[in-house]
Amino acid sequence: MSSAARLLASVLALAGPGSALAQSPQPVMPIVPGANAQAPVPKPASKEVFTAPLKELPTPYTPGVMGANPPTSNKETDVAFGAYQRGQYTTALREATKRLSANSRDAAAMTLLGELNNQGLGIKQDPVKAAEWYRLAAAQGDVHAMASLGLMSIDGRGGPKDLKAGRRWLEQASDKGDATASYNLALILLGSGTEADQAKAATLFRKAANGEISAAQHGLGVLYLQGRGVAKDPAQAAELFRRAADNGDLAGEVEFAILLFNGTGIAKDEGRAARYFLHAASRGNAIAQNRIARLYANGRGVPKNLVEAAAWNLAAAAQGLSDAWLDQTLTGLSPEERTRAEQMASERANVK
Repeated sequence: MSSAARLLASVLALAGPGSALAQSPQPVMPIVPGANAQAPVPKPASKEVFTAPLKELPTPYTPGVMGANPPTSNKETDVAFGAYQRGQYTTALREATKRLSANSRDAAAMTLLGELNNQGLGIKQDPVKAAEWYRLAAAQGDVHAMASLGLMSIDGRGGPKDLKAGRRWLEQASDKGDATASYNLALILLGSGTEADQAKAATLFRKAANGEISAAQHGLGVLYLQGRGVAKDPAQAAELFRRAADNGDLAGEVEFAILLFNGTGIAKDEGRAARYFLHAASRGNAIAQNRIARLYANGRGVPKNLVEAAAWNLAAAAQGLSDAWLDQTLTGLSPEERTRAEQMASERANVK
């Protein structure tokens, strides 16, 4: 029995009508190695009232190996992928299995079965089986499978940890145009610290940024801001941070707001900066909460409002970002104002 046939038989045994797995839609989770991780917010820079730009690079995570579009235009595979995107994982499992039963060389169906096994969606989580499906799909040239194998090898999931093999898989996927693989490969190169690898990382970040990977847009912006691997160019950094912000990247949003406020690489606009800070703060970013609190306390970009300043300061402090200057500035609040600020901070803590 071939590897594909053996794996398919195991899927059929678990995906029959008697399966007790829930069919109700669930949110589609990002495809990340080992966990549904989120890149941490940047660390604070200085404790001055208005800080210089942040210096943090992205952390190694991927927004989703499968991407937003079906891996093939084949109608049956699209049915399976569509179910996956809607969170109907048992349907995705059934449809991908059906498709593979009809065509044992269907790489897209293999990759989808790899994803489901990797994340434990619609089937018991099994990284070893996931890696087997990915290898079969990669042998057929599927770039999503190559990218997934690269991440699993680096993370030591489904087999021994193997950084060299992981890098090779990511290089293959990147060469074939996979934007997320380019992003993750760039992060590996940045870790080497050599000037040549910094330049290669910038090139890979650019490929991923052009593929609208927001974390890559942020990462390339940081390189332009620092002059690492590229000539220092604050204007390019500002434009990349704006694109990252528009694509929902919180770190990029905060960076762009800081450049806007300071007039670095872009025309100074405190009001616009405040709006970006406020948006990121409302999404739970502690740095943005701290910065918008300082703006409210000083009436810069927004009308002065010490209750708002206190509320955002409390929200940031609840996430571990304390600010002695703000604490001292806000000591003059009345008990009623303090209570109102605490209520506002509590309400905001429940909104992400």
